Amino acid sequence: MATALPILERPTPIARPSPICTLPDRRRALYPEATDAEWGDWRWQARNMVDSLAALEAKFALTPDERDGLAATAEIFRLGITPYYLALADPDQSFCPVRRQAIPVRDEARVRPGELRDPLGEDRTRPTPAIVHRYPDRVLLLATDRCTVYCRHCTRRRITGGDEGALDRTALREAVAYLRGHPEVRDVLVSGGDPLLLSDARLEELLAEIASVQTVQMIRIGTRIPVTCPMRVTPELSRLLRRFAPLFVVTHFNHPREVTAEAAQACERLVDAGVPVENQTVLLRRLNSSARTLLDLNHRLLMLRVRPYYLHQGDVAEGTEHLRTPLEAGVGILEAMRGHTSGLAVPHLAVDLPGGGGKVTLQPDYVVQTGPDAWTFRNFRGERYVYPQPEARDCSCPYDEVFYSPGGGGSAAHGEAVNRPTSAPASPKSTA
Repeated sequence: MATALPILERPTPIARPSPICTLPDRRRALYPEATDAEWGDWRWQARNMVDSLAALEAKFALTPDERDGLAATAEIFRLGITPYYLALADPDQSFCPVRRQAIPVRDEARVRPGELRDPLGEDRTRPTPAIVHRYPDRVLLLATDRCTVYCRHCTRRRITGGDEGALDRTALREAVAYLRGHPEVRDVLVSGGDPLLLSDARLEELLAEIASVQTVQMIRIGTRIPVTCPMRVTPELSRLLRRFAPLFVVTHFNHPREVTAEAAQACERLVDAGVPVENQTVLLRRLNSSARTLLDLNHRLLMLRVRPYYLHQGDVAEGTEHLRTPLEAGVGILEAMRGHTSGLAVPHLAVDLPGGGGKVTLQPDYVVQTGPDAWTFRNFRGERYVYPQPEARDCSCPYDEVFYSPGGGGSAAHGEAVNRPTSAPASPKSTA
């Protein structure tokens, strides 16, 4: 086994405003019997997930909408909330974003026109039980169907509903064989369910098998553990993940209320160990659908060295329409952010096209007029500026022929995966 890399000692930080959201400590009220050792043990958290109407109602008063939602969705989609995440919920406010992400309401039992069981068209691009191959150079590897919280906006509820189970060794062998047979795959996203619910030994086995495929250049882990069960991110886990660099953790904070001291420690433990962390937020109507909320969230994350990556338009999964925003809402939020914060705090607004079309990104339109000699733009204040076009238009790169030839220093694996145009496209038709 490879020697474990030490976690770097973090220097004393410069005094800055704290990114931590300070909440009333409800742990003692909800779980007075839990010892500090139990509370800090991720296995105890997983064993004691609240998973029924009766168990949840024993913790705080539910609204009629929540009580009906729990009854109506009991046979549709799992309920499960770690004690840690439940303690973040506001018992007095039904629109608490933690509460709305974890507890169903009546609307979740209704399937609206356009909603799909498999909204991303994954099952038709699933050559093995564990592999989804929708893009030319990357695959999704489904490691488990379990989570520490079953989010009510889940896009993969047909899988996390409980019918699939963990990736067994047969499925793992088939997945690795697929990777070996498809050298065009350079990037493997391990998700599910939440792969960090696997034991360290099981996770190490999985990552070692993926890393043994010579054509795989990088691994990503999609996980909500830093948000919903941060005590899972132990020093040992951080060292384990670092050994498989380049490995990126992509996590899922949706609201500043989730940025607690425990969540911050989990993120910083990963980053200090040399594991980059990025965040994907889902835009949720009336939970985080304001520029104020998302700017606050992203500023807090950047202070933890977590990079805001995607802002996802809600997928058209069955029973989630009540949480989806109009498309123009996300574009408006980005426009409100631009110019008022660092570009690092402005994520890509992504729409995963229904039925398997893949991701496209949206942004405000800053182009006012186009033409062969100049384009006119507006900035975030609405002021207009002209950018002159160059006379020369040939954008081919002559040295490519040298660099990517045998012995030139480049390689097909790095430089020829995509056929790119050799010259700039013609200017769009001028617009008034």
